[in-house]
Amino acid sequence: MTTQVTKLNLPAVDPLPERTQKYLDLAQQKLGMVPNVLQAYLFDVAKFDAFVGMYNDLMLGDSALSKLEREMIAVVVSSINRCWYCQVAHGAAVRELSGDPALGEAMVMNYRAAPLDARTRAMLDFAALVTEASAKVSEGDRDALRVHGFSERDIFDIIAVVGFFSMSNRVASATGMEPNPEYHAMAR
Repeated sequence: MTTQVTKLNLPAVDPLPERTQKYLDLAQQKLGMVPNVLQAYLFDVAKFDAFVGMYNDLMLGDSALSKLEREMIAVVVSSINRCWYCQVAHGAAVRELSGDPALGEAMVMNYRAAPLDARTRAMLDFAALVTEASAKVSEGDRDALRVHGFSERDIFDIIAVVGFFSMSNRVASATGMEPNPEYHAMAR
């Protein structure tokens, strides 16, 4: 892990705890790389564990929202926040999960131009509102999701994914985090 993945000089803990190294090895095995966002947190194992724990819970944990829906939310938030790392990484995930490279590109550039069903558009419009002006969210905005069949838990999950990526985008952008080159070629 000698590659500098951010503009900050934060060397990784050496040696890494066994459980951390196993997690990185699993990422390498599954993805063919260790995402730079993981490498960026290796200077502090407690911060790494907190980031990974929250990411895994929100993006991979139990939710009625599909993995694709959660990735689409991540892309919308990251596009609004102009987070280069997350646009590239999660745009690749949308391409892969949807099997539609054009959808992944539209999501990164302007989700409103993407051919989406009414339910997905409502979810992403809400995610955009929460990203841009969470204090302005009203009961009418939540009702617009309920009309499309989103449960109270689903609405919470949308908000939590938006919140996580709003934080993550700021960390990635402000540290100058670079996307792994492999993401650019994925699912094209």
